Amino acid sequence: MTRKVLIVTGDGGDSYEALYAMQRLQEAHWEPVVAAQSRRRLHMVLHDIEPGWETYVERAGHTLEAHMAITAVSAREFAAVVIIGGRAPEFLRNDASLLSLVREFSAQDKCVCAIGHGIQVLAAAGLTDGRRVTGHPHVLIEIERSGGIYSDKPAVRDRNLITAQSWRAHPEFYRELFACLDR
Repeated sequence: MTRKVLIVTGDGGDSYEALYAMQRLQEAHWEPVVAAQSRRRLHMVLHDIEPGWETYVERAGHTLEAHMAITAVSAREFAAVVIIGGRAPEFLRNDASLLSLVREFSAQDKCVCAIGHGIQVLAAAGLTDGRRVTGHPHVLIEIERSGGIYSDKPAVRDRNLITAQSWRAHPEFYRELFACLDR
């Protein structure tokens, strides 16, 4: 079995989610591979809550190198896919090649994961219908309109589909991801 895990993000992806994914996977002896719409340096962001704001705020984050373009990825070469949240999924959910790719992961019964706004990609791909999932509360309506059953738990696993509300759920999310990878 392959020890590679695909991490999908783009400009506006959440720094905490992307960098922690890279480090946590390496720590557990998995090989993280970052894919984006093109192979290049990506501009990540930080989202957080500020007192007095009704929504989260966004600041420039770290950069991250995309190892390959989404169109060059084959699901058979990876054990799992992790869709990083932040603002990137707002754009990535319109990428037909990515939607096809995540459907391919699902059809092969591989771990399909999303953090925060990453659920937007899974909803656009039609993978949330009838499935119990979570995600950033601001995308609840997309989850429900795509047939998903929203859970307010920090992280949720429904068979091979693993979702988390935000980077704050990393402990719960990665416990579920590694349990899925070890099955």
